[in-house]
Amino acid sequence: MNKVVLALGSNLESKFDNLQSAVNYLNWFVGKILKIAPVYQTKAWGFKGADFLNTILLLETYKAPSEVLKLTQKIERILGRSQKSLEGQYHNRTIDIDILYFNHKVLNTKDLQIPHLHLHERNFVLKPLDDILPDFFHPLLQKNHKELLTLSSDKTKPILIDKQLSVNNLPYNFIAIEGNIGAGKTTFATQFAKDVNAKLVLERFEENPFLPKFYEDQKRYAFPLEMSFLADRYQQLTDDLSQYDLFKTSVISDYFVFKSLIFSKVTLSDEEYALYRKIFNFMYKDLVKPDLYIYLYQNVERLLQNIKKRGRSYEQSITGDYLEQIHEGYMNFIKTQKDLNILILDISDIDFVENPDYYYQMVHKIISYAKKESSNNLVIEKM
Repeated sequence: MNKVVLALGSNLESKFDNLQSAVNYLNWFVGKILKIAPVYQTKAWGFKGADFLNTILLLETYKAPSEVLKLTQKIERILGRSQKSLEGQYHNRTIDIDILYFNHKVLNTKDLQIPHLHLHERNFVLKPLDDILPDFFHPLLQKNHKELLTLSSDKTKPILIDKQLSVNNLPYNFIAIEGNIGAGKTTFATQFAKDVNAKLVLERFEENPFLPKFYEDQKRYAFPLEMSFLADRYQQLTDDLSQYDLFKTSVISDYFVFKSLIFSKVTLSDEEYALYRKIFNFMYKDLVKPDLYIYLYQNVERLLQNIKKRGRSYEQSITGDYLEQIHEGYMNFIKTQKDLNILILDISDIDFVENPDYYYQMVHKIISYAKKESSNNLVIEKM
């Protein structure tokens, strides 16, 4: 594990909230945060601007310096930073994240200099460093932070504020990520769970022996397919949601059992659906409901392209009309929910697999949803 020291600063909008968001994202995406220094208010350095809030944190990670740099830059963009300061050119920013140390490594490349070139010249860096790492030796200057602070030529005095940053877990215990066939829900859920250290629950659709047969003869195999899916989904969610995992903060699933009712409404006859609905209602009342239900919306054209690209032979006969019916089923379900927190992400115009920046923007929408104080439990976000 590598030990990394980062400096955080903000002087725009909700400065403390910007720092707290950065702490959360760093803890989820970069590594485990071990220490966070107090927050200090300081004058803008090198230009005329609003006062900054600054702090320092120590984290551990398996990632290399270049990976940490890329992720910190992505977090800056997520939080609204449009550009990075050029040497000698400073500006206001919602968030600034700098790598100060990486173990005791000395690194000098075009993109990254470690230790940070100016950390020993700035009290807003040295003071919080002295708070949490007073005896850490600068690998080039061979002095610890207490000594560097004493010798600093910077005459400014950072002002301690009375608010302390903390490491927060994902604000939901159970998140269900849904979407039409080919929307990318499994890909997104898998990466999201990995990043936020959540327990991942994936639908076991490939193990269902009725699925290939259903696409060959829907009328014959619709009822056994839907019944087998219902039984398996109920069993899986009951087992996985009841088992506490000491090392995971939450559960993320790429489905919720209600999709059984959505698909069966499309595939079953009226008589079969009436029977199926009775069985479903009996099982549904005992299941834990998600704290957040996310629906990934893709238009039919993109769905068909994705289905063709992933190349499952039994899916190639899926039609646009069938996908439209499934989407309408999801919308009807969403419209009738009064107690579920629902976030619809319209991802028709983006490809979060090819462009990871879109993935991080989607995550930011999810986290932002949690912060909204609104009586409206349904929010639609266009990506």
